[in-house]
Amino acid sequence: MRFRSFFLNYRFLLLFVITCYSNVFSQTTFYDLNTIQKIEIFFSIPDWDYRMDTAKYGAEGYLIADSVLVNGVAFDSAGVKYKGNSSYDSTQIKNPLHIELDNVLNQSYQGVSDIKLGNGYADPSMIREVLSYDILQNYMHCPRANFAQVYINGTYIGLYSNAENIGKDFVSTHFNSSSNTFFKCNPITVPTPLTKSNLRYINTDSSSYFNYYELKSDTGWNDLVKLCDTVTNFSSSLGNVLDMDRVIWMLAFNNVLVNLDSYTGVFCQNYYLYKDNTAHFNPIVWDLNMALGGFPYVGSGASSMGSLTVANMQQLPATIHSTDVYWPLIKNTLSNPMYKRMYIAHIRTIMNEMFASGAYQTLATQIQATIDTAVQSDSHKFFSYSQFQNAMSTDNVVGTYTVPGISNLMSARISYLQGTADFTATPPAISNILASNSSPALNSTVTITAQVTGSSAVYLGYRTDLNAKFVRVNMFDDGTHNDGAAGDNVFGADFIMSSAQAQYYIYAENSTAGIFSPERAEHEFYNLVSSVQTAGPGQVAINEFLAINQTGQTNETGNYEDWIELYNTTSNPLELFGLYLTDELSNLTKYAFPINTIIQPNDHLIIWADDGTSTASYLHSNFKLSGNGEKIILSNSSGTIIDSVSFGPQTADVSVGRCPDGTGPFATLISPSFDMQNCAVGIEENELGNVQVYPNPANSFITIFRSLDNEKANIEVLNATGTLVYTAQMQGSFMKLDVSNWANGIYFVRINNLSVQKIVVNR
Repeated sequence: MRFRSFFLNYRFLLLFVITCYSNVFSQTTFYDLNTIQKIEIFFSIPDWDYRMDTAKYGAEGYLIADSVLVNGVAFDSAGVKYKGNSSYDSTQIKNPLHIELDNVLNQSYQGVSDIKLGNGYADPSMIREVLSYDILQNYMHCPRANFAQVYINGTYIGLYSNAENIGKDFVSTHFNSSSNTFFKCNPITVPTPLTKSNLRYINTDSSSYFNYYELKSDTGWNDLVKLCDTVTNFSSSLGNVLDMDRVIWMLAFNNVLVNLDSYTGVFCQNYYLYKDNTAHFNPIVWDLNMALGGFPYVGSGASSMGSLTVANMQQLPATIHSTDVYWPLIKNTLSNPMYKRMYIAHIRTIMNEMFASGAYQTLATQIQATIDTAVQSDSHKFFSYSQFQNAMSTDNVVGTYTVPGISNLMSARISYLQGTADFTATPPAISNILASNSSPALNSTVTITAQVTGSSAVYLGYRTDLNAKFVRVNMFDDGTHNDGAAGDNVFGADFIMSSAQAQYYIYAENSTAGIFSPERAEHEFYNLVSSVQTAGPGQVAINEFLAINQTGQTNETGNYEDWIELYNTTSNPLELFGLYLTDELSNLTKYAFPINTIIQPNDHLIIWADDGTSTASYLHSNFKLSGNGEKIILSNSSGTIIDSVSFGPQTADVSVGRCPDGTGPFATLISPSFDMQNCAVGIEENELGNVQVYPNPANSFITIFRSLDNEKANIEVLNATGTLVYTAQMQGSFMKLDVSNWANGIYFVRINNLSVQKIVVNR
């Protein structure tokens, strides 16, 4: 009989819970592995369960809860629904849940608005999902996960896994953008061996892919078709469209952990693809509740489920699907000799660090101890408490197949892999990695050297922008690359320190094996930080701000937020670490600039004043600006105020900025000049009534209209420095100019040397 609980004394319960628990959980992190979250859902309608079942079988809409409490913090009108496929059953009391705190109201808990809760289906250990994510986070971007106890109308439903949602917030945090092409790769139809989300090219018609992928961005189907075409038909170009290091880590992880409810298994599912700002797709692993042998179907071709016994899983080949056209990503990755050696290197790293060392058993024991009491009191779990206690070493029958004990599976699996030819091969040895200067000047040449033996090729991977892909170049032992004497096994390579920081790693290989240093590269790497002067008074200024942003620039998550612009008045790069921004004179250190925050010479820097979290690419202060007026203060660690501005009530989408930049007085700017010059010195506008230039601001085209259409006109466009950037003759009333390739900034359209009109290009 399905659980039904009548809603009673809601207001009393709500008040009681808030009083008892708000202080206890106020300092915890929602995905802290050592803390069990408490989630309470309250419905006033008695048939809430029937309605959620009905929604699950229909369009999967949300049922609005009267309140959801997360660790004692109450949220009104949150959306709740059942989720899952095999883990959901209308006859179960404990079904997986998706809670959307911001379904009706703009609200979140510690920045989290989507809560995904797994019910422990088919997992006697109760820890597979959380343990697997904790292992994976060492090697690639992945969700955080822990546990939550869930109550509905005061009744304990059970212990759930609590995994971070992969949505816009996730990709914004990890890839510094959120509006690019984004797919969830799971068959929309009932999955079968023939319905795989396997990136196999079908044809040029994007509708042919609709049943296998779910678009999470506004557009992107054509991108997916091109990606599938490359993955299937142009294997030599994989690195042009995919972040291959993350692809290789994903495939290595799936193989080592026998995670077959994934791209590696029969349905090729449970992963996301996000196209970053470098135009490379990044795989993101999802749904690990059946990792570590919890799903035995490896598949073969387009017809076989490929069911495995426990012994089959223990001896799953590292090269599974390497010749199968229905797994084109695996086939074409492993057909590339270098990628295959990197794949084996990544498997070796996971195997040695997490499993051969016994680290996974230590972690599993800690997790089981954390949840032990919650599991005992969970009367709706799918396995007994005894099965939970013994799930590391005991196999259990689940339906028609056997789920292995985690250590039973992995101890035998590591022994098997270590005995195969790929893992008995000896990789090169890398040591004594040195940079010629540990604190190089900007734009100087840096030499990286390393002692490498047993190699046929050595490579340096480097980048000078955290958002860029690593560039891989050969290292040489020829005596001409600052590598010492030729043939001494010291290899060298150079790059230009073109920004304030750089990241690098070494990869070496021979004909049978490869190795990285650090071994977790490219997810981990060595760092270099340049020597840059800290900004002082007169060197950096508050240049512009917008306190009411309704239709202007959006931040990396697509939201209209307040912003502050700084300007470097010098011809040298400046470090802002050690400086502070605030809107309170009594708290000068309210927002501290992160280390390695560099503002380039005579350039601008944007800080989003949205009470957000700064990333490697975007600065977010921990305060917002008041549209009613306040102050902005820039100061240093000694309390010296470097610059400040006070302002009164503001108008929507009208900024205030200095003219000239950095030194002039503040004035109202009808057209905000986000991250560009506020004014052009030496050029005066002289608008004639018979001439119009629109739109303004412009991003693709501008149109010039003249009422005197019987005369030819000379058209000149100058940038903010007075440089002529365009010239043409105009005949007639209208002329359209393509500005899509122009740099953002202020321009002046001059017509017959009479009318001069200012426009802003802001793409």
